[in-house]
Amino acid sequence: MNIMDFLQVLSDSKLARIIGGDDPSGGAYLFPAIETVHVLALATVFGSIFMVDLRLLGVNARRTSVSKLSSEILPWTWAAFFLAALSGSLMFISRAPTYWANPQFEAKFAAMFLAGVNMAVFHFGVFRRVGEWDLSLPTPLAARAAAALSLGLWIAVIFMGRWIGFTT
Repeated sequence: MNIMDFLQVLSDSKLARIIGGDDPSGGAYLFPAIETVHVLALATVFGSIFMVDLRLLGVNARRTSVSKLSSEILPWTWAAFFLAALSGSLMFISRAPTYWANPQFEAKFAAMFLAGVNMAVFHFGVFRRVGEWDLSLPTPLAARAAAALSLGLWIAVIFMGRWIGFTT
């Protein structure tokens, strides 16, 4: 079985047909409800990351330590990311072959992957020495570069995600 066969099996499942509105037991509002949850979760992910990135860039929360802000906000980020991944997966299975072949879908996931790599490099790099610069302004160049890259990549994720809706 190749990937397209597997994706078709996913799309033909009862759950996918219910979500996609092809099964009368799901109603016409399930997909839009899941999409609403996805958008709200992604807005929370982006909003929380945005706050930390702006602190790293020295634009806001200048009197709050980076470590304090991160520890307060990142649990919300991870919870919202989990919800976005779950709701996104449910939407995906409703039209898996179509989404899989969509260039904007691929670009969205490429941007998310790069955002994850950027986050890992930041956390295992300059953030390991956060005690040395926690309240400093400006933050180290590597922290500011990671923040700027993070903002750009998450904006790309949002842009591509919206574009998917107009190209499938």
